[in-house]
Amino acid sequence: MRSKFVSIAAAFAISSSFFASPALALKCESGDFAAWLGDVKREAADKGIGARGLAALEGVTADPAVLRADRNQGVFNQTFEQFSDRMIPPRLAKGRTMMAAQAGLLQRIETQFGVPGAVVVAIWGLETSYGAIQGKFSTIRSIATLAYDCRRTDRFQGELFDALRLVDRGDLAAATMRGAWAGELGQTQFMASSYAKFAVDFDGDGRRDLMRSVPDVLASTANYLKGNGWTKGAGWEPGQPNFAVIKEWNKSDVYARTIAAFATQINAR
Repeated sequence: MRSKFVSIAAAFAISSSFFASPALALKCESGDFAAWLGDVKREAADKGIGARGLAALEGVTADPAVLRADRNQGVFNQTFEQFSDRMIPPRLAKGRTMMAAQAGLLQRIETQFGVPGAVVVAIWGLETSYGAIQGKFSTIRSIATLAYDCRRTDRFQGELFDALRLVDRGDLAAATMRGAWAGELGQTQFMASSYAKFAVDFDGDGRRDLMRSVPDVLASTANYLKGNGWTKGAGWEPGQPNFAVIKEWNKSDVYARTIAAFATQINAR
């Protein structure tokens, strides 16, 4: 069920990997939301975001469902055994099928980025069940709502400008940008800042599309890991060099161990 899955993924992300960005000029909860959004547009224009990106803010309103989700996060208290036993078995057979079906693509990705296909496929499976369950929240609206709210305003204001840049450069249309309530986007649930920094156009169509293009999704996931220090040929289980890199994907030890275990099981024959 999507709502349960999103709450788990968002809880990991919010609790373990969000951090404060440098302070921005905009004030949170200043005046009404529409007036604040006007200030966002002016600052976005000052940052060089063009008309296409600015148009993504037209008609955007605050989403109370996002604020409710943000304030009602439960403490994640499952053990690794409980979480991995629930998440891995339903996805394992398809993970191995995806490894076979995408063998050529995954080999090209490993050659270029040094990240084995099993790790990329494990992340793909855990995040969205191989792209099947990406979320239905409007990404721009979700991020704008959290940027206006004062709990993590600096973080989400930065994410909002990055999301507008994705629209402005033509990677995505604002109307198609739908994902989890906290702004995670695409088949491996990138935040806009990570999308802007690590997404690659691996299918050669001129756009970095992490929602529909499997080559872009898997290569960008590998590029994220490479960009965070992945060592080619080294192991990824706890205690091995690349486990620390998996924790850069999600700092929760339970989630990172589940990615590692899933990748190892996908590799097993």
